[in-house]
Amino acid sequence: MSFPNKKEIQKVLNKLEKIEGTLALPGNATTLDKFRWEICQKFIAYKQEHNITQRDMAEQIGVDEAKTSKILHHRIDEFSTDRLVNLYLSLDNQLILKVW
Repeated sequence: MSFPNKKEIQKVLNKLEKIEGTLALPGNATTLDKFRWEICQKFIAYKQEHNITQRDMAEQIGVDEAKTSKILHHRIDEFSTDRLVNLYLSLDNQLILKVW
């Protein structure tokens, strides 16, 4: 088995751009990008630690399930940083904020 050539890799990357999966933190992320990414990670950790469903989390933070899904998959362009923090505070008022 050989490694795919550049054309094959580009074809796969083009298909992946259309997929709505979890976004990774880019290598050139700003301090604000990193901060917002960490807030999403806190939502994920809370969901796992409390063994709740996405629907349960949506009810607890007061947004619809689709918006909760966006937070859990780091697709947060429509959320301000303040809103993300306040939504998380509705789950855990002991939030400790850290900025790089």
